[in-house]
Amino acid sequence: MSRFSDSIRSHLLETFSGDTAGTPYWVKNIEAGDDIGFFGPGSASWAVHGGMPTMVAGIRALLMQTLHPGAMAGVHDWSRYKEDPLGRLAGTIQWLITVTFGDTKLAEYESSRVAKFHDRVKGTYIDAQGVERPYRADDPELLYWVHVVFTDAFLGCQQAWGDAIPGGADQYVHEWSKAGELVGVANPPRSEAELIAALHQFNVDGVLKHDERVEETIEFLKKPPLRKSMMPFYRVMFGGAVASIPEEYRKILGLKKPWWPAFWMTGVILKMLRTLLGPSSTSEDAARVRIARLKAEGKLAS
Repeated sequence: MSRFSDSIRSHLLETFSGDTAGTPYWVKNIEAGDDIGFFGPGSASWAVHGGMPTMVAGIRALLMQTLHPGAMAGVHDWSRYKEDPLGRLAGTIQWLITVTFGDTKLAEYESSRVAKFHDRVKGTYIDAQGVERPYRADDPELLYWVHVVFTDAFLGCQQAWGDAIPGGADQYVHEWSKAGELVGVANPPRSEAELIAALHQFNVDGVLKHDERVEETIEFLKKPPLRKSMMPFYRVMFGGAVASIPEEYRKILGLKKPWWPAFWMTGVILKMLRTLLGPSSTSEDAARVRIARLKAEGKLAS
C-alpha cells in the first residue's frame, strides 16, 4: 500500500508541477523575492489557490472556457493541449502560483510573459449568430471572459469542497481582480454578485455557443492522456467539476449532472489526495521562506 501511495503521489506531483518531487524550477524564484507580494499569508487568494479544490477548479474552468467561440478558436488554433496537455497545464499553473505566492515584481513579470504570448494569438471564428469575426487573445472581451470563468471556477470549487475563505467570496473576487488587471483585463468583477452577473450577461447577450469544437474538447477532457493509475481519481473529479457548474451553463455544454454522488465522492478523493501530498504546497512554503527572510532583514514589520 505504501508503494502504491508513493507511486500515486509521484504521478500527481509530476502532473501538476512537472516534477516528481513537486518542486518545479520556478519555485526558487518565489523564494527569492523582495516583498510580500500582492496577497500574502491570511489572504483569500492564498487560501483558495493553496487548497486541493484547485484540482477540480481547473477542469471546471476549461469546460466553461469552451463556451465562448472566440476563446475556443484560440485554443483550437494555437494551443498545444492535444500534443502536450500536461505542458500546457504546467504553464497555466506556473502563472497562477507565481502571481499568488510570488513578490510583486515576479508576478508582474510572469503576467507580462503570458501577455507576450497572447500578442501572436489571432485568427477568425464563427460567433453564435453565424457571423465570422476576428479574434485576438488580447481582445478585451476574451480576456474578460477567461478571467471571469477562471475566478468563478476556483471560487465555486472552494465553496463546494474547501475551507472557509478569509474575508469570504467577495474578498477572493476582489483580490483576484488584480491578477486580471495584470494580464490586461479592464474593470474585472470585484464582488461575488458582480462575478455572477458578468458570467450571466455573456449568456443573456447570446455570446455562448455549443458546437463541434466544444464537443471535441469535452471528449478530450473526459479522457485526457493521464496514467492509468490516475484515471479513477480524475473521473471522479471530472464528475465533480460537471456537478459544480450551474445548470444554466451545464445545459449549453450538453452535460448532465452525474447520477452518482459526485459532490461527496469528489470530497473524499480530495481529502485522500491532501493526505498523500501533505498539508502545504512547496510554493506556499517558498513564499513563507521569502517573507521570513525579509522580516529578518528588517524589510518587513514582524
